[in-house]
Amino acid sequence: MPDRGGGPTGPRIRVGRPSRRVRTLLMTLGVLAVLGMAFTMFAGFWTDWLWYRSVNYSSVFTTTLLTKIGLFFVFGLLMAVAVGFNIWLAHRLRPPLSAMSMEQQSLDRYRMGIAPYKKWLLFAITALVGLIAGASASGQWRTWLMWVNGVPFGQKDPQFDLDVAFYAFDLPWYRFMLGFGFAAAILSLIAAALTHYLYGGLRVTSPGARATAAATGHLSVLIGIFVTLKAVAYWLDRYGLAVKSSDFKATDNWTGLRYVDANAYLPAKTILFCIAVICALLFFSTIWRRTWQLPLIGFGLMVLSAILIGGLYPAIVQKFQVQPNEQAKEAPYVEKNLAATREAYGIDGTQVTEYSGTSNTKDTTKLRDDVDSTASIRIMDPNIISPTFQQLQQMRKYYAFPTNLDVDRYGADGKEQDTVIGLRELNYAGIDKKNWINNHFRYTHGYGAVAAKGTSVDSEGRPVFTESDLPSKGQLGSYEQRIYYGEKTNTYSIVGGPQKEIDYSDDSGEKTYSYEGKSGVNLENPINRAAYAVALNEPQILYSGAIGDGSRILYNRTPKQRVEAVAPWLTIDGDAYPAVVNNRIQWIVDAYTTTNGYPYASRTTLGDTTADSLTATNDQRAVVAQQNQVNYIRNSVKATVDAYTGEVKLYQWDTQDPVLKTWMKAFPGTVEPKSEISGDLMDHLRYPQDLFKVQRELLTRYHVKDADTFLSGSEVWQVPDEPTNKSGDAVPPYYLSMRMPDQTDQAFSLTTTFTPNGRDNLSAFMAVDAEAGKSDYGKIRILKLPTSTTVNGPKQVQSQFNSEQDIAESIRLLRGGDSEVEYGNLLTVPLDGGLLYVEPVYVRGGGLQYPLLRKVLVSYGGNTAFEDTLDEALNKVFGAQGSAPPPDEGTGDGTTTPPPPTSDNPTVQEALNDAQKAFETGQEALKNGDWEAYGRAQKDLEAALRRAEEAQSRAGGTGGGGGGRDGATSSPSPSGSPQSG
Repeated sequence: MPDRGGGPTGPRIRVGRPSRRVRTLLMTLGVLAVLGMAFTMFAGFWTDWLWYRSVNYSSVFTTTLLTKIGLFFVFGLLMAVAVGFNIWLAHRLRPPLSAMSMEQQSLDRYRMGIAPYKKWLLFAITALVGLIAGASASGQWRTWLMWVNGVPFGQKDPQFDLDVAFYAFDLPWYRFMLGFGFAAAILSLIAAALTHYLYGGLRVTSPGARATAAATGHLSVLIGIFVTLKAVAYWLDRYGLAVKSSDFKATDNWTGLRYVDANAYLPAKTILFCIAVICALLFFSTIWRRTWQLPLIGFGLMVLSAILIGGLYPAIVQKFQVQPNEQAKEAPYVEKNLAATREAYGIDGTQVTEYSGTSNTKDTTKLRDDVDSTASIRIMDPNIISPTFQQLQQMRKYYAFPTNLDVDRYGADGKEQDTVIGLRELNYAGIDKKNWINNHFRYTHGYGAVAAKGTSVDSEGRPVFTESDLPSKGQLGSYEQRIYYGEKTNTYSIVGGPQKEIDYSDDSGEKTYSYEGKSGVNLENPINRAAYAVALNEPQILYSGAIGDGSRILYNRTPKQRVEAVAPWLTIDGDAYPAVVNNRIQWIVDAYTTTNGYPYASRTTLGDTTADSLTATNDQRAVVAQQNQVNYIRNSVKATVDAYTGEVKLYQWDTQDPVLKTWMKAFPGTVEPKSEISGDLMDHLRYPQDLFKVQRELLTRYHVKDADTFLSGSEVWQVPDEPTNKSGDAVPPYYLSMRMPDQTDQAFSLTTTFTPNGRDNLSAFMAVDAEAGKSDYGKIRILKLPTSTTVNGPKQVQSQFNSEQDIAESIRLLRGGDSEVEYGNLLTVPLDGGLLYVEPVYVRGGGLQYPLLRKVLVSYGGNTAFEDTLDEALNKVFGAQGSAPPPDEGTGDGTTTPPPPTSDNPTVQEALNDAQKAFETGQEALKNGDWEAYGRAQKDLEAALRRAEEAQSRAGGTGGGGGGRDGATSSPSPSGSPQSG
């Protein structure tokens, strides 16, 4: 045909089939693409299997996988069959002839178009809904395993007298089944209705009946099934009231029945259940009656009843019965909530004792001596001194310590002492030359633990190390120091093959090493190498000559990652900490069993409750939660991860916890009995911080036991904000060896303070015995201060420190130049009816890039002191010298023996000359930012002033001398500048 545009015509281009070569190429590419996708999926599965087998927890992998596969196929098949059967049935019930109308003529085209593909279309639809339903069901593997393996709690709820296991294990599974049933009924109803419409069983605009009798019966049965499921939902909702959360009075996450629930919602749900059953029977009756009149009337009445009985009636009861006399109406239900919440969070045994907050003892010498027996005050803040460890003990740039160090107990001279400890882990950022070989073959591990006394500093304000150097040596003895698994090891390493690793360096040069452990996955198998090359997206693994006989790949190397992987049903504490146990470095990880189905127990959000000023700046300290909202928690498992082999062990800690027993049934052999915990390991187990933070948050409201006080809200407390900064984050709890008033000896404890809601004065002090293996482990003690008097809280004490003129001036001088002052942990210690506050003050700046302890703030009974050492500050606050002799340099609490006098009989003038010289030296050091020299000059100055005072006393003169170390005033320097005494 000529071109309708009138232009010239050209040769006709014929489009034919592609050549055989092209078709072969396209087919080959398609096959390769399919094989590539299949191998990628296989690689993920295979590497997971190899990893679980390498840590000897293959049963966790197989149990989880088989459960997911089983749920996927069972529920996917059920959904596919339900939808497919109803489509088939609707097609089979189609009318033989369709009405002659424009609507049906339009549908004829669609019917004719899909006629050749009906079977394929049916298969595609059912496969799609089956895949979606199966994938959704496989995600419920935890719910299924808890339902199948559920163990009774042995406790019953106060409303329905059912075991708590029904709410924790059974009800979640019933709700999933109900939700699946609703989804199947709705999808089947939609699919059947569309099929009936397509084939003329349902009509919208055609003349005559809108639905055939067959379509009416079919759809009525499906609606009847839906209404039946709704009846079941109303019945389960009755039990759901026991675990329903709502905002009520002093708590935003109140759980359980209230007066309106028990007296309005509960009977309403029962009535609605009966109405729904009757309505469902009416829909089923259309099989015989062939009319929707009665079922639709019944359905309308059910909807109206749901509005009136389920919504309006409870609102009327709340308005006219509860609100006029709320306290009396709600009191019985509040008591149930109080009891259940305290039991669910393990705070029912909390001992609350009245505490005056002020001391009546006049003997200040006795008070001063009592400090030493009451607490081993830790002036080394593990959250401040990590840079000090880094600068003094890093040794090589490719090592690093964690941002927050840990506090543990280690024995010395037959006595346990609080110890700050950190591991010298591998720091990939410090590797000078980064490449694949260096990153994954040569730099593979850290080396050694570093520990320091928690209650001591040396004469320069540095930690007193009890384990130090490279390789580390000291009080910890001989142990395997190589750290292949740690909090900073977040990439894979390939070890044990032909490529040697950097072990450590000393004066004689660099040492090399080849991993001798059995950890990781063997890469000698080419299939394993190919799988990891795909899984890690690193093709060099497949062909690199650095991989050979004995090569093993290590990954999933942080302690929390490993414990979470082998026990995916546990919630992991945010702070894993190291300990030297049985000559090996072990990471200790606390793990929790949780549920949100404990009746009447109020819920808490783990992410919010466990947040504080440390987690806000360190994501590694965040809790690894399986479910964020819980209303039951137990520290049921203590886990260890070997820093060299990566071996993970789970120990049963709470032998009575039914949730743990349930998971142990689901995963037999994964948790070892408590009796397997060695004595050496037991010495280092402690009460976990995240559990403590959850409990202290609940105790802000649930420390009261009577409903009237709870409802009035007059006794609500709050966790104070961090007083040393303006972040607005909660103050973290602190580990401290101390003695509560009812204890005879010091105990390693975890402590915190409370303030009244919206105020800054102190309302309570809380401590829990944190030392495992002791009879009082886990016992919570609260000292409740009177509401009639005001006792300063942490923020007020910090404000008092900052507002005192002498202290403020000293702080200003410490901040001279480019120096920074950092406040350490503000520790609170109950002492003889009063409260002793201690806060170390660190200075960082000048030529130093790490903090040194320069001063100690102490407050007791309104008196404050700001001195060089803890002993001096305590002496000043109490106005008395401690009876214990001052320790030597580098021991005790950091006091140092003053230098000897310059002569056997120094005169006042000689001492003053020495003071002048020391002052000038200190000023020069201050100008240069040399804090070590400045500290030495201050010691010399104080010693010279003391000698001048002693010489003056012997001579009986009245010449000017400086205040001694216990003095509260500043001594004028020769140049007239105030110098802290």
